[in-house]
Amino acid sequence: MSAKKKVDSKVVSNQKHFRRRLLTFARVIKYGLDSFLRNSWLSVAATAVMTITLLIIFTTFVAQNILTDTVGDLRNKVDMSIYLKTDTTDKVGNDLIVELKKLSSVRSVTYINAAKAREQVAQANSGDSSVIAAINEATNKTPATIRVVVSDINNTTQLEHFVSTDTLLKQNISPDYKPSFAGERRNTIQSIGRAVNFAQKVGIAAGLVFVIISALIIFNTIRMAIFNRKEEIQMMKLIGANQSFIRGPFLIEAVIYGFIAALIATSVGLFGLYKSSATLASYQISVQPTINLMTHDIAIVVVSMIAIGALIGVVSSVLATRRYLKL
Repeated sequence: MSAKKKVDSKVVSNQKHFRRRLLTFARVIKYGLDSFLRNSWLSVAATAVMTITLLIIFTTFVAQNILTDTVGDLRNKVDMSIYLKTDTTDKVGNDLIVELKKLSSVRSVTYINAAKAREQVAQANSGDSSVIAAINEATNKTPATIRVVVSDINNTTQLEHFVSTDTLLKQNISPDYKPSFAGERRNTIQSIGRAVNFAQKVGIAAGLVFVIISALIIFNTIRMAIFNRKEEIQMMKLIGANQSFIRGPFLIEAVIYGFIAALIATSVGLFGLYKSSATLASYQISVQPTINLMTHDIAIVVVSMIAIGALIGVVSSVLATRRYLKL
């Protein structure tokens, strides 16, 4: 046989082998669909629990993003105030800004001289005529202020060190007003931060519990399907079917659970997010960045949910078939 005929023969053989594998895969999918429809009530129960599991996972992810964005927004609005003497010049204020910006923990610095600070106090109390009259008659004793926004409100070590050691600042700092490192607002941010961590832990714990429950239900569903098809499986073994072919339909069935559950959970989760967005925004909760993320990356979200659902189903199915097909 010539080399060309050998190559042609090999190509034909590979094509036949590919067609056989493709036909086998199509049969596995068909048997998996048939099994899913045949065990309708069990399939509905398994899909329902899987849906709840994926919805909890989705909700945990969304809630964590919303809380993180909200805390980030609040941190950006909170500044640390360093009060200077009333007669502090703009040059001194600008020199201090330059030095503060060198600190790695500082995000932004703003200097407000005494005159401007007095104007802000007057504007804030514009509705109180007695306060306005007192401001106009009294000598300006309003301190100049340096407002500092730090990267992490819970870490002011560098700023505190600067206040206690910088020579120029010590010469001009107000003896009557101590530096404010966010006060009550800092406590609020810290409380929210703790709430974020707690919510994250609760969400993860709830997700794990339902993952286990979902896996057990799918495990038992697959096991019952195996027992119902025991004679069929024995016949398949007798005619030479390998383990992968017998196991395949059960894997497909488990993937169907995950696929349907992922679509339902994602739809319900997104619907709930959009419906509640206006209410959440009215409470100054930063929900829009999460909505933008979900809208822009909707394909990635859906594929990720399907992948998680399929993974849970496949792992449960593999464990069930590995144990019971040996019997």
